[in-house]
Amino acid sequence: MASVTVVKELPETGPAAAAADAPRTRGIHHLALNTDDMKMTTDYYVDVVGMKLVHAMKVPTGLGTGDGNRGNPPFENLRHYFFDMGQDSLLAFFEMPKGEKEQGDRDALAGMQHVAFSVVPEEFEAIQERLTARGDEFLGPIEILPDLYSIYFFDPNGIRLEACCHPKEGAHPNVIGGVAQSRADALAELETLSDDAGWLEKRLGGFEG
Repeated sequence: MASVTVVKELPETGPAAAAADAPRTRGIHHLALNTDDMKMTTDYYVDVVGMKLVHAMKVPTGLGTGDGNRGNPPFENLRHYFFDMGQDSLLAFFEMPKGEKEQGDRDALAGMQHVAFSVVPEEFEAIQERLTARGDEFLGPIEILPDLYSIYFFDPNGIRLEACCHPKEGAHPNVIGGVAQSRADALAELETLSDDAGWLEKRLGGFEG
């Protein structure tokens, strides 16, 4: 008798399974960066940036150079630590063996130019005070968009960081709303990429009139 495979459809969730143009991702689960000094990095992100260490581990044997490697760095038993960066999102670091990797170019293709964190006004001031107390230089505050202010600085690994703040919104910043743009302004920029009317209309789905 021939076997029959039954494929169950996942149930729809949310109001009418959410709007068709709603984001299909929930946000960042974790962003994985590299260091060659995990203690230094842990101290900096806890004491200076203000995150909490929530998971400290070594990658199990076989996931670095063995058949089970799923894209991990090609070294065995690396430290892999996770920090709570707020709003149920994680920042993670792999610790590379000393001398095995060169400093990356943040402007290279496939490189990471910088990481920007959202902070409330009190923390925006506090992080500037902590940086100043360490003698660390930072750029700003700069109003990069209306009512959105940022400071820029480098962690000890040479990773460029940005702290973003919406002072008028207090403890409840509206990150997406803070970068809101008119449909007309977006269209003017998108038309520099393509003159395909169908493509333009599809890409403007997230913009209001």
